[in-house]
Amino acid sequence: MKLGRIASPDGVAFVAIEGAEGSETAREIAEHPFGDPTFTGRSWPLSDTRLLAPILATKIIAIGKNYAAHAAEMGSEAPADPVIFMKPNTSIVGPEAPIVRPRGATRVDYEGELAIVIGRPGKDIPAAKAKDFILGYTVANDVTERDQQKYDGQWTRGKGYDTFCPLGPWIVTDLNPEDVAISTQLDGETKQASRTSLMLHSVGEIVEWVSRVMTLLPGDVILTGTPEGIGPMTAGQRVSVTVEGIGTLSNPVIDK
Repeated sequence: MKLGRIASPDGVAFVAIEGAEGSETAREIAEHPFGDPTFTGRSWPLSDTRLLAPILATKIIAIGKNYAAHAAEMGSEAPADPVIFMKPNTSIVGPEAPIVRPRGATRVDYEGELAIVIGRPGKDIPAAKAKDFILGYTVANDVTERDQQKYDGQWTRGKGYDTFCPLGPWIVTDLNPEDVAISTQLDGETKQASRTSLMLHSVGEIVEWVSRVMTLLPGDVILTGTPEGIGPMTAGQRVSVTVEGIGTLSNPVIDK
C-alpha cells in the first residue's frame, strides 16, 4: 500500500494512493494511517491534489555515517555502532517544497536517504521484530549546512533548519529494504548511487539500537544514513532523491 498526505480542494487528508502511475487516485483515510485504516468514501484524482510530506513526525532520529564510503569521504572511520542524532520536526517539508538556504549559509549539502516510518509504539525492540513496529518506508533528504556542522562540533544547527528534512512522495508499506537502489540527482546529474545492502547497520539493527535509547511512537521517522557522493546545492538548482520501490522526492533550492 502507498500511504500519503495531500492537500485537496476539500482540505488536508491522509490517503491511500491507488492505481497505475499517471492515473492514480487518492482515497481518503479517516483520522490516521496507523493500524488498519478505514476510509471515508471520498477520493480525488491524485493529479488534482498536492502531495505533502507523508507524515508529520513526533521526532526525527537520524543515523550518521552508516555507509563506509560516506564515512571515508567525511575523513573518518566507519563507526562500530550506529551514531544517532536528531532533527526537529519543523525541518520537514514535502515534495516540491523549496529547500531554503539560510542567510549566511556557505555550503548546504544534499544527503539522499531511505527513511523508516514507525507504525506502533515500541521500546527495546529486537532487530528480528523491528518489522512489526514499522509502518513503511519513504524517501528523505537530510539537508545539512556543512560548514556550521563542522564549526559547531555537533550537528543540531547544521541539520536543524526549517526545510532541511524533505520527505516523500509517499510511504510504501510492503517494501523489503534490505537491498534497494538509492540515488541522488542534482539538476539531472547523478551525484549519489548506492544500495541499502551497503549500509553498515541494517534497518532492524537501527530500530533495535534507537529503541534502547528512546521509546518510538507512531509516525516517528528514522533516517538510515546517506551513501557517498554528498555535495553542495545552490539557489536555482533542483535535487531529486530516488529509492527503488518507493519513488522520487524532488525539491527546488532557494536562498532566504
